[in-house]
Amino acid sequence: MGDELDRFLANARGSAKLAKVMSLDDLRARRGGELGETAWNLGALRGRLVELSARGATATLTTAFDLVVDAQTQHEPVAWLTLGNSAFYPPDVAECGVDLAALVVVRTHDATAAARAAERLLRSGAFGLIVIDLGHGRDNDLTMQIQGRLVTLAQAHDAAVVCLTEKADDTASLGSLVSLRAEALRARGSAGELTVTVRVLKDKRRGPGWTHAMNRRGPAGLT
Repeated sequence: MGDELDRFLANARGSAKLAKVMSLDDLRARRGGELGETAWNLGALRGRLVELSARGATATLTTAFDLVVDAQTQHEPVAWLTLGNSAFYPPDVAECGVDLAALVVVRTHDATAAARAAERLLRSGAFGLIVIDLGHGRDNDLTMQIQGRLVTLAQAHDAAVVCLTEKADDTASLGSLVSLRAEALRARGSAGELTVTVRVLKDKRRGPGWTHAMNRRGPAGLT
């Protein structure tokens, strides 16, 4: 098992070819040149507990997988933790540039189990990005003790922890330890193009209120 993990991490860090990840030039062309030029990227989220949420015409998955691609282009291993009632469609994710072979996916029974798995992954020091898809429901909240451990580990290992939730913008966040909370919404333009807007509701570093808009031509099933 240890040898298999070592091989996986070597591949995820780029020692082996990341065949499905687009080059940075391709990504910049696809994303209108904004990659690495805004505060919504892996570099800006390192060491932080982030909540990405929305309700209605959401684009949380699209926005979260943007971060996954950003991490993979920097040869950072990524883990995606999901509950039993939540999932993504792998072909759509691969089409958006994610290397599925370099993505750890962990399915758990509840939010507490997902958080504990995230803690173990963070303690390894191997992962630059952890995404926890909490879905919706009050039972999917994380206690302050859990959030505190996640923040401490994220800071210690220079990693970003992003929690996906389904809630309106006027609903309370996961807790006071969330460093940045944003909502991701989508709107369809001409020729099937998708406009994704990330609106920041809380940011302990820059202050709330800033937005980041992205044009996407990704699969319709990834929202």
